[in-house]
Amino acid sequence: MNRVRIIFIFLCLMAAGRAKAQTPNQDADEERYNSVTTYGITTNTNSGILGGFVFRQSKVLPNLFKGKRQFRYLAVEVVNVKHPKEVQSQTQFTGARFIFGKQNYFFVIRPQYGREIALFTRTADEGIAINGILAAGPSLGLLKPYYVQVQSRPGQVRTEQYDPAKHDQSVIIGAGSFFQGFEKSKINLGANIKAAVSFELSAFRNNMTGLEIGFLAEAFTKEAVIMPFATNRSVFTSGYLTLYFGNKK
Repeated sequence: MNRVRIIFIFLCLMAAGRAKAQTPNQDADEERYNSVTTYGITTNTNSGILGGFVFRQSKVLPNLFKGKRQFRYLAVEVVNVKHPKEVQSQTQFTGARFIFGKQNYFFVIRPQYGREIALFTRTADEGIAINGILAAGPSLGLLKPYYVQVQSRPGQVRTEQYDPAKHDQSVIIGAGSFFQGFEKSKINLGANIKAAVSFELSAFRNNMTGLEIGFLAEAFTKEAVIMPFATNRSVFTSGYLTLYFGNKK
């Protein structure tokens, strides 16, 4: 979380310095485009280093917002939400890794709709552009069973969904396949809202590279039971950072 804040402050200071140095002639040479399509990877405070994948699209609107260009913002995020108590363990015999106490993965698909406002624009050849984003949408949560490999007796290994009532660490010899159990996933519906700032860092006119840094709140109709012996929640908040690539027209 502290790293997200440091990156955010650093980029704001860079953009502020560029804005102060801008002259009227530079204003006339501001970069103009009508749509942006990007793909990215994201990390957040409820995930590991790789939290998920994002598709974003912005399209210019005809009306200005307080004198600034505004865009229709669309995005779809697919993320893996982890429980804060998830810890990798190793088996006593093989050294294989698994997460003891984890019963379900929790994947969330987030379609989002909102507005993107051009706070600071860049020239056609240099600088950093900063946009503010406010978006919301439904959340489709999928609880997919987490499987472990269990040795009931020497030479006999079964793969089962983790059950705290019958699986202690002494019988688990590893994790099952990630692809097992998708057909048994349970749906948990919810909604999300986010506020973010987008920094465009690209140096080429038609290509875009940038960062989106923001905060997201999300609520579901039921608790997402990821680890049954720990406290599970139906409301989540997180800070996130998305690195994106794409093109503009």
